[in-house]
Amino acid sequence: MFTKYLIETNDSPAQLCNRVALGIVIFPHGAQKVFGWFGGPGPAKTIQLFAETGFPAWSVMLLMFVECAGSLLLIVGFFSRIWALGLGFAMAVCMFMNHVRNGFFMNWYGNQQGEGFEYHLLLLGLAGALLIGGSGKFSLDRALCKRLVR
Repeated sequence: MFTKYLIETNDSPAQLCNRVALGIVIFPHGAQKVFGWFGGPGPAKTIQLFAETGFPAWSVMLLMFVECAGSLLLIVGFFSRIWALGLGFAMAVCMFMNHVRNGFFMNWYGNQQGEGFEYHLLLLGLAGALLIGGSGKFSLDRALCKRLVR
């Protein structure tokens, strides 16, 4: 029963757009942490940087997995609700720990201390839509759900 809820979805093209957009935006952040791509620090330095702010290594490794593998699985629509929940949680933590104090707006003109939280709020909206509606059109969840309903 619980598994059915996790994968149950409709044929919505909007959910397809939501999951692909969220996955594409998050994957490079995960790849920075896991592989050191896109100018990222790689796994050892990521764990060290997060440890300096009080995060245990296990939580950083979980974050790296969710951002890297979870974003790819989100793109193909496999257990999208789980990945949306994980990414939404990560965005909320990041937003409240680092960005709320800088105000709403991104630092487009370089005249504030850091980045605001508008970007995080958009990602939370995408994650929330996926939690509510599921994976949508062309997803592995939809294919699996059709098999379970038979």
